[in-house]
Parts: sequence; C-alpha cells; structure tokens
Amino acid sequence: MTYCLAAAMNEGLVFASDSRTNAGVDHINTYPKLHPFIWEGDRILVLLSAGNLATTQAVVTQLEREALDGGPLRKAQYMAEAAEHVGQVSQRIQARHAPEGPGASSVSLEASFILGGQIGAQDPALFLIYPQGNFITCSEEQPFLQIGETKYGKPILDRIISPAVSLEDAARCALVSIDSTMRSNLSVGPPVDLMLYRRDTLERPRSLRYKLNSPYFASIRKQWGEGLRRIFDDLPRFDWEK
Repeated sequence: MTYCLAAAMNEGLVFASDSRTNAGVDHINTYPKLHPFIWEGDRILVLLSAGNLATTQAVVTQLEREALDGGPLRKAQYMAEAAEHVGQVSQRIQARHAPEGPGASSVSLEASFILGGQIGAQDPALFLIYPQGNFITCSEEQPFLQIGETKYGKPILDRIISPAVSLEDAARCALVSIDSTMRSNLSVGPPVDLMLYRRDTLERPRSLRYKLNSPYFASIRKQWGEGLRRIFDDLPRFDWEK
C-alpha cells in the first residue's frame, strides 16, 4: 500500500507521497511515487501513483518515453486532456497484462493516479484518475485529493486545508497527514517526497525529500505529537472530576 495526496490552494499546488511498497512482510522496498513532467515556461505536470507497482511503473515509463518526443502530456491543451491520456495508458497496460483462463492469478493490476499542474495561463488543476481510467477533480469545499491508504491522514486535511491556506502551511499539513498515516499503517513509510508549485510561475517546483530522521521532518513529528498531548490534557473534565 502507499499514501499520496495533493492539495490546491490559491497560491498553488502541494504534492506529497511516501515511498514504501509492500508485497508482504518479506517484500518491502522503496520506490518513488512522485513523478514530475516539466517544460518550464509552458507547463508543469506532477503525477502521483498508487496501486500495483508493475502497473504504475509501466505507466510512468511510457509517459516518460512519450515526453522525450513531445508526447500527449506535452501537447495537451488542457489539464483534463492530460488526465484522460494517463487514464487511457493505465487502462491499456492493465488490459495487456490481465491474466486469463481458469488458473489466472487473483492479483489486482489496478492503479490510481493524481495528476496536477498548470498549462500556460490556465488555472492550476488537480485530477484523481481511477483504475477504470475515468477521473474527478477537487473543489473549493474539498480542495485536496488522496490515493492509497487515505483514512488515517484525512482528518487533519479536513480541518486545515482550504484555498486560502498558504502554500507552506499546506505543505506542513501534508507532512503531518503522512506522519499520521505512517504511525497507524506499517505499509506506508519514508522517505517522504514533497513538492510545492507556486501558481503562474511555470518554473520547476520546489522539491524536498525527508527521511524519518531528517531534522525538519523529525521536528514536525515531535512538535505535532507533543502538541496533541497538550491539547488532550486541556480537554474539559467530567462533572465528577471537578
């Protein structure tokens, strides 16, 4: 399993992901799940991936090969058009490797993606692309998208993320969301990749990678845990405790 999230604010976009893949306790590895496609001055696209590792790697590899020749991601006029192409590539790869016959494997080949970025002078956008190839976008009421192991990291996003939040605060919230997930699910783990794109710059986003003991990430984890404990200790007492 994995955990990836992206958030859209007035100032731009934030992307975050863990790097752990898990096929059982004896098969835990580290692979990047955040993939930038950058043509500075024209378009900035970032792809997050979750699901079957073979499928996600095949999709990313094909998109990267296409990008070398100025493929569909480079030529798309709209972000929705780029998201549709990612969904089509994913569908073709799943169909190509789908097992057949009565003895076919029951292993799922499904993969989910989040594609975000900005093309030219258009507004930045985010899309969640389902294994079936269709997709949705976020809204002002819920300006973030998640894939993978989503439930543990969602409460902090619900409380903090809004279009008015600064890019840096959204990035800190993303780190707390991933830390909360790592504490509750061993299939999600470091290193953590973080990317911040400031709208209308069309420049390479700020990219950061944190290990568990990286000073900044360790400080975020420590202060968040201690802060929660202080708030819990200050909760109102029951009547019989007073």
